[in-house]
Amino acid sequence: MATPAPLKKNYKCTSAVEVFYTGGPVAMGPNASFVACACADQIKVVDLDSGLVRCTLEGDSEPITALSITPDGTCLFAASRSRLVKLWHLSTSTCIRSWKAHEGPVSDMKVDASGGLLATGGADRAVFVWDVERGYCTHAFRGHAGVVTAVVFNIDRKRLLLFSGGDDATIRVWDLVKKKCVVVLEKHFSTITSLVVSTSSDCLLSAGRDKVVNVWNMQDFSLQTTVPVYEPIEAVCIVPDGSELLQVCNKKKLEEAKVSGAVPVWFLTVGERGIIRIWLAEGATCVYEQVSSDPVVVTEKEEEKRGFVGAALLPSAEGVMCITSDQRLLFYHVIKSDAGDCSLGVMKRLIGNNDEVTDLKFVSGEANLLAVATNLEQIRIYDLRTATCRQELFGHKDIVLCLDSCIYSSSITLLASGGKDHSVRLWNVGTGHCVAIAEGHMAAVGALAFSKKTKKFLVSGSSDHTIKVWSATGFEDRASKDWPVLLSSLATVAAHDKDINSIAIAPNDSLVCTGSQDRTARIWRLPELVLGVTLRGHKKGIWSVQFSPVDQCVLTASGDKTVRIWALSDGSCLKTFEGHTSSVLKASFLSRGMQVISAGADGLLKLWTIKANECINTFDRHEDKIWALDVRATDEMLATGGSDSVINLWMDSTQEDEEEALRKEEEETLKDQDLSNALANTDYATALQLAFELKRPFKLLNVFFELFRSKQMGMQVHNVLKKLDKEHLRLLLSYVREWNTKPKFCHAAQRVLAELFYAFPPKELLEVSGLRELIEGILPYTERHFNRLDRLHRSTFLLDYTLASMSVLNPLETHNPSIRQSNTNEEDTFSTLNQLTATDTSNLKQLTSTSEEFGQAKLGSSNRIGEGEAIFESEIISVTDYPESETLPRRKKKKQRKLSISETNENLPARKKHKQRGG
Repeated sequence: MATPAPLKKNYKCTSAVEVFYTGGPVAMGPNASFVACACADQIKVVDLDSGLVRCTLEGDSEPITALSITPDGTCLFAASRSRLVKLWHLSTSTCIRSWKAHEGPVSDMKVDASGGLLATGGADRAVFVWDVERGYCTHAFRGHAGVVTAVVFNIDRKRLLLFSGGDDATIRVWDLVKKKCVVVLEKHFSTITSLVVSTSSDCLLSAGRDKVVNVWNMQDFSLQTTVPVYEPIEAVCIVPDGSELLQVCNKKKLEEAKVSGAVPVWFLTVGERGIIRIWLAEGATCVYEQVSSDPVVVTEKEEEKRGFVGAALLPSAEGVMCITSDQRLLFYHVIKSDAGDCSLGVMKRLIGNNDEVTDLKFVSGEANLLAVATNLEQIRIYDLRTATCRQELFGHKDIVLCLDSCIYSSSITLLASGGKDHSVRLWNVGTGHCVAIAEGHMAAVGALAFSKKTKKFLVSGSSDHTIKVWSATGFEDRASKDWPVLLSSLATVAAHDKDINSIAIAPNDSLVCTGSQDRTARIWRLPELVLGVTLRGHKKGIWSVQFSPVDQCVLTASGDKTVRIWALSDGSCLKTFEGHTSSVLKASFLSRGMQVISAGADGLLKLWTIKANECINTFDRHEDKIWALDVRATDEMLATGGSDSVINLWMDSTQEDEEEALRKEEEETLKDQDLSNALANTDYATALQLAFELKRPFKLLNVFFELFRSKQMGMQVHNVLKKLDKEHLRLLLSYVREWNTKPKFCHAAQRVLAELFYAFPPKELLEVSGLRELIEGILPYTERHFNRLDRLHRSTFLLDYTLASMSVLNPLETHNPSIRQSNTNEEDTFSTLNQLTATDTSNLKQLTSTSEEFGQAKLGSSNRIGEGEAIFESEIISVTDYPESETLPRRKKKKQRKLSISETNENLPARKKHKQRGG
C-alpha cells in the first residue's frame, strides 16, 4: 500500500521572470556583464549571465528618454521627460546628483572616453556639454533647426570634437576648444538616427531613415562614400578589422579588401527589416546578410511587423546585441555548421516584457523548461536555470491561447498550442519545428489536452462551442522536415452553448471533461464523445477543470469565486471551497489528490486541504489576474503567470520551514537557559540582551524586577539601559506601553520609563523611530494611574474623621481615664485628636509612597521630554509635595468643623438611650 503524500503547507517564490524593459533607451556595461533598460519611469539593471534584475533605480514618474554608462561601469546617467538628468551610483543604487539639463526632454546622451564629460542633446534644439565631477555646464551649442537625436564624442583626444545630428537631416561638428560649430554636414534627407566614429580609418559614419549610410572623412569632413542600404536604419556599428564577426562575410570580398592595401571600413546595420547586414564601405558592398528575420513575425496585418530599434557590439566584437521593437534583447554570435559554413545565430534571448501571459506549461521530460504563451503569435521556451528565453516557436498567425505538453516517444517531446487563428499546432521541442497542424475549428481554440496514457490523440475546444478529437500520429518520420502534416479529426460534437474554456482528460483516457462559459461542466466518454454527466451548480462560467489523479472525481473553478469537487458517478457536488474575492481562473490537484491549489483574478494563490475543507495558506505575488497555473509532475514546483506580465516560480518549502522552526525552537531553549543563568549570576546586561533577542516581554519584565531588587539598583539600571541601541529602545518602549496598561505592572513600567528618560538625552530619544506614537500610547494610562492614586490618597482623609469619631466615643485609656466618663471635656478631646493625627500622618506617608514614585517619574518624564517634545504635562504635581502642616487645609477644616459639632453636642448620650428605648 502506497504511503500518503505529505501535505504541503507553504510555497516560496524562488525566482521571477519580470518586466525589465518597456521600450526606449538601453545601455550596455563596458564588459557586457549587465545592461540598463528603461522600464516606464524606472531603470532596471539586468545581469546578462543570470537574466535576473540586479537593481531597480526609481524615477520621477516620467518615462526615461536617454541612458549612458561611464567607461568604468560604476555610474549611470539617466534622463526623463521631466527634463532632469540624474547621476546614479550602480553599486549602491543611490542618486549622486540631479539637475535640469534642457528646456525640453533629453533625446540622447554620451559620455566621453575619459568619463569626465557628458554631452546631451534635447528637443529644445540645443547641445550641452557637462563636467561630470563638478556638475556644471562647460559648453552650450545651438544651431540645429529641430530635435537633436544623436550625439557622439570624437575618440581622438588630440582633436576635441563633438558630433550631433538631428531631425533637420544635418550633422554639426562642434570644436570644444574653440566652442563653436566648425562645419555642417548636409547629405542626409531624413532624421539622423545613429552616429559612430572609426579611429582606425579616421572617419565618421552617419545613418538615418533615408535608407543610406554616409562615410565622412575626419580630416576635411568631406563625404567619402554613400552606401545605399534600402531600409530605414536605426543603428550602425563599426566592426573592427579582424573581428570574429567577419567570419560570416563573403570570403572573396575579404580577400579583395586585404589585397587593396587600404584600411577597410566594415560596419554593421540593423533597421526596419529586422535583419543584420555587414557592409564594406569601399564599393558600398554588402558582405553578409541574414537569411531570415528573428524579430519580424509573419502576420496578416502589415502594420504589426516588427524590426530592430537598436544595436551594440559586445566586447572584442565577438557578437552583437540587437534590440527589437517588441522589447526583446537578442544576442548574436558566430555559429559554425558541420559543413564549415558560418552564420550569425541567436545564442541568448532576454525578454523585456512578456505582455499578458495567457498560458504556461512545464515541458514534459525537461526539468528546467517552461513553455509560455503571451499576447503574441510566438511561443517562448524558458530555461528556468538562467531565466532566459531558450527558444521561440513561430508559426501561429494570431495570439496563442492554450498549451499542453507530453512525451511522445523516447526521442520526441511534443508541445501543443491553440490560438485565435482557429488552428492547433504540434511542435517538436527538441528541434523547434512545427510537425503537425489541426485545422477545422471555426473560432479561436481556447482549450486543448493530450491523452494521458497512450499519447496518440488530443482533444481541443473552441469558441465555436465544439470539441474535436484529433489523431496525433503519422508525423514521426517527418519531425525534422519543413512542412508539417495535417491531423485528421476522429470525432466532433457540439458540447456547450457558449465558449469552451478548459478541457481535461482522465488518467486512463476513458473520459474527457469540458468547462464552459454556460456555467456547466460535462463529462464525455472517449473516443466517441458520448455525453455522460452534466455538472450543474456554478453560478458563473467555468474557467478550469481537472480530473483527480486517484479518485473518481473532477475539480472545477468558476467565475462565482468558488472551487468545487464533483463525483463522476452521479455528478453531485462533494466539496465547495470559498475564499477568493474574485473569479477563480485556474485550479489543480496536489499531494496525490489530497490538496488543491487555486489561482484567481484577485492575484492570489490559495492552498486548500480537501479533508479539512479549509485554506491553509495564501500567496500574494501578482498584481493582477492570474491566467496561468501549472504544477510540475513531482509537485515541488509551481509556475504562475498573469496580466501583470510576471512569471513566478514557486518551490515547496514545507520541509525547510519545519526544519527552520525546529532549529529556532532549539535556539530559544538554549537562550532561555542562558537567561536563567545570567539572572542567577546577576549579569543583568546579558539577561536583558537575551530577553530582547527572545522578544519575550514577560521575561524582560522579570529582569527589571530583579534589577529593582538589587542593592545598587540605580547605577545598574542606568548602565544596562545605556547599552541599548535604537532598535532595542523602540522595542523597550513598546513593551513599556503594554505593561503600563495593566495595574499589576504599571509600577515597573513607570520606573523603567523614568530611568530611561534619565539615561538618554532628548535628542537621542527623538531619533527612535515611532517615538511619538509610543509616548502617545503611554501617556493616557499614566494619567489614569496617577489619578487613581490621587483619589486613593484623598480617600485616606476619611481615616482622620473615623479615628476622631472613635476617640470621642471610646477614648484611649492610656491618655486620660476620665475622658470615658466626661464627654464634654473638649480640651482633652482635641489633645487626643492631635496625637492620633500625628500617627495618621506617618501612616499616610507610607500608604502614599507609590504615589510619590508616580509623581517623581511623571515629573522626570516631563522634564526630560520637555526639551525635545512637550508630550507629558509638566503641571501635574504630586500631592505629597505639600508641607505636612499644609496638607489640604480646606479638607482638614471641614473635618474639624464636623468634629467640633459632634464633640460639643451634650445630648449625644441621651439620644443613644432614646434610640434604645424606642427600639
